[in-house]
Amino acid sequence: MPVTSVTTDPEALTMTLVADFPVPVERLWDAFADPRKLERFWGPPGYPATFDTYDLRPGGVAHYWMTSPEGQRFFGRWDFDEIEPPHRLVARDSFADEHGEVDDSVPTGVMTLTFESTADGSRVTVASASPTAEALEQVIAMGQVEGMTQAFGQLDTVLADLREYALGKGTQTEVLDDTHVRITRAFDAPRRLLWRAHTEPELQKRWLLGPDGWVMTVCENDPRAGGSYRNAWAPEAGHPGEAFGFEGENLVIDPERRLVTTERMTGLDAPANVNDLTFDEADGVTLMTLLITYPSVEQRDMILATGMTDGMEASYARLEREFLAAPRVE
Repeated sequence: MPVTSVTTDPEALTMTLVADFPVPVERLWDAFADPRKLERFWGPPGYPATFDTYDLRPGGVAHYWMTSPEGQRFFGRWDFDEIEPPHRLVARDSFADEHGEVDDSVPTGVMTLTFESTADGSRVTVASASPTAEALEQVIAMGQVEGMTQAFGQLDTVLADLREYALGKGTQTEVLDDTHVRITRAFDAPRRLLWRAHTEPELQKRWLLGPDGWVMTVCENDPRAGGSYRNAWAPEAGHPGEAFGFEGENLVIDPERRLVTTERMTGLDAPANVNDLTFDEADGVTLMTLLITYPSVEQRDMILATGMTDGMEASYARLEREFLAAPRVE
């Protein structure tokens, strides 16, 4: 975890986060200066940011929103006061409406980011100053400490060279807590192709099969927020196993970037999972991240025990062979 400390000072009316990274300070600064990189980590897991305006200069403005797994948007605005690359950034930090106008119902704070070189790389210190003690208590109660810590915990991946960090390591499954599991897989391909492979039924039928000896018998999708989908599989003749399927609803569709769906096994009377699938591309390598929210630890353990990771890796290896490596996909 890159975050080394998070402290609040009621007298100074500040919340301060410190995080260290094994990269030069210029590279760390660039992660905040480039809105496409900033989008990859600004916002806790499940609430990625989208910046539609990012004018990084004194007097400039950034307007962004975070999108929940249910599709709800939370808007924010930064008004930049000081910019000193690659060492200092000062901005007024406000909640906003969908048009980028400041929401006066929540006090505006001042966010100061300081970047410095260290013996092992670089450090960023983020000091968020509130105008009053009540305002500080309000943003802390809204989860600012937890949200910032989780957001900065994602910055390692943005700073890493994906070819060294993830390519060739296969499907990685990480149990985050009782109800959350994160699955990652890197592909030596642009994310537009990964998006097509996950959203076009004719392509899905070519690779989304699990272990050898299985076929995808149903792949139906209404590709819009609120639309439903249904997938089903069956073993080929002579292979063990029983046919099964999944169905659910599309909650968020952000083309080539994010797909959030519910998922329940067809015919099983159990609450649905929420699958939050994102694609991040850097230098031609795409990192696919699937954050799964289970309704209970029991359902989490039941699904993990099916050999889910091995089945996913078999499908992803097939995806690389059957689609991503084929010259005609370009």
